[in-house]
Amino acid sequence: MAVERTQDQHFDEILSDYEAHYDDRYSQIYRQKFLYAPLFAGINFKGMNVLEAMCGSGQTTAYLLGEGAHVTGLDISPQSAARFSQRWPSCRGIASSILQTDFEDNTFDCVVIIGGLHHVPQSLEIVTKEICRILKPGGFFCFGEPHRGSFFDLIRRFWYRHDTLFTDSEEAIDIGALQKTNSARFRVLKEIYTGNIAYLLVLNSLIFRVSLSFKKIYSPSLFILEKMLAPFSGKITTCFALCQWQKVEESD
Repeated sequence: MAVERTQDQHFDEILSDYEAHYDDRYSQIYRQKFLYAPLFAGINFKGMNVLEAMCGSGQTTAYLLGEGAHVTGLDISPQSAARFSQRWPSCRGIASSILQTDFEDNTFDCVVIIGGLHHVPQSLEIVTKEICRILKPGGFFCFGEPHRGSFFDLIRRFWYRHDTLFTDSEEAIDIGALQKTNSARFRVLKEIYTGNIAYLLVLNSLIFRVSLSFKKIYSPSLFILEKMLAPFSGKITTCFALCQWQKVEESD
């Protein structure tokens, strides 16, 4: 699709900066504490065959390998897939579209996408149908995305249109609508709304053009603040939705 080709070219252009900001020590601490811990709670990855889809160079792979999973990376960008294979030699990196993969039916125990679906908002039905196809019955689909219905989304829509780090096709995900259209394929196990000040200035330091040296100074304090704000977080006041779904036994 044209949208995917645009995303492919765009991500190749920013790959080095993306890795520097989204894969540094403090971004990984944020991911562990505020994304992976709640998103993957209750799943035993030991021995699981996991697809990290729309993976970039594999920002989630270290966690999955540490939990004992066997990981395959999939990304539309050949440069990202090659970088994935270079970083994680025990894993297979594949340059292909999530809209139509070459995997056989019922291949994976879990599919993980962190911050990828909002790049293809017009193709979500195709994406979720394909994920359902390649998942084993009872397998997990775990994803985290910027979501609609928040105060931050109003700002995000303006920002997406005027910032060169984004393409015109990107938009936040309507989680409720996505659940409704996939009710015959998946059952919802978790829906968690998260992402406050540390999400913005630590995990997304690239967007705010914060230097990595300055990021080191303020990140520890923002982690404390993020933890304090977590009990008061809801759909309206957060930036990111974490969803854990499970494929139903009988699905199309």
